[in-house]
Amino acid sequence: MHARIPHPALLLLALAALTLTACGAASPMTKPAMAPLAVATEARPAPLVTNHFQRDRIGGLDEDKVREILAAPVFLERKARIGIVPVVERYEPDGGLPLTAVTGLLADRLADAGIFEVVSEVSTDWPSTRSIAGLRELAARYRSEYLLLYRHRFVERRYTNAWSWAWLTIVGGMMVPGETFETAGVLEATLFDVKSGTLLFTVFERVDGQEDAGIWHTDRTARRLKEGLLEQAADGLEGRIQEKLRALIAARPTADDGAQKAVAAAPADPNTVAITR
Repeated sequence: MHARIPHPALLLLALAALTLTACGAASPMTKPAMAPLAVATEARPAPLVTNHFQRDRIGGLDEDKVREILAAPVFLERKARIGIVPVVERYEPDGGLPLTAVTGLLADRLADAGIFEVVSEVSTDWPSTRSIAGLRELAARYRSEYLLLYRHRFVERRYTNAWSWAWLTIVGGMMVPGETFETAGVLEATLFDVKSGTLLFTVFERVDGQEDAGIWHTDRTARRLKEGLLEQAADGLEGRIQEKLRALIAARPTADDGAQKAVAAAPADPNTVAITR
């Protein structure tokens, strides 16, 4: 019996199938790759160096002077003298009697701290103008580089309380504490640099209180309440002042800072050879 010989075309197809199978086994299957998402990042804004408020120029300082003042270092001079001045509205010297004990306490505490060479309360009876120029004149009389400007302000409110029912008896209303007196105030201290005319800091101490009184004693009650609040708040105000002063002391330029500034300001010598390591 004779064996059948496959047709040549069938042989070619079988050979092609074997070749494709071998190629698929030899090369691994590639995974699809995805491009990363493009996320837009916001650019960091540049520092603001231009004054855009051109319409609010009402003083005598031009743009260059403002920038010069803001660029100057702020610190407390060594061996300086300070005067403590009671002022009123608009920082004018207060010509009234210095009845408040706050300025005396501040003078004693600052003298004990040893921050200034001389600490003194300033009398405002000396002839001077009632302005910032007058404050500078007082400072010059006291030979003080700094002035601590002190003032306090209060707002008041009075109203009848629950004791007002006693007015039904007429006589009883005159005897009971039917009036409530409320007050809120702020103690303020500002350090004035006499040489530059700038204010180095301002600190506040806020107080409030209330007290009941009869109709015959409201003024005395108000005065007593305010005096008590001033006495209580004086310690807190003095603590805030000391904190600010010590920060100004810490900001004093050192000897190294002065040497670096002198080197930077000195003209370059063309014969000097820079040596780098």
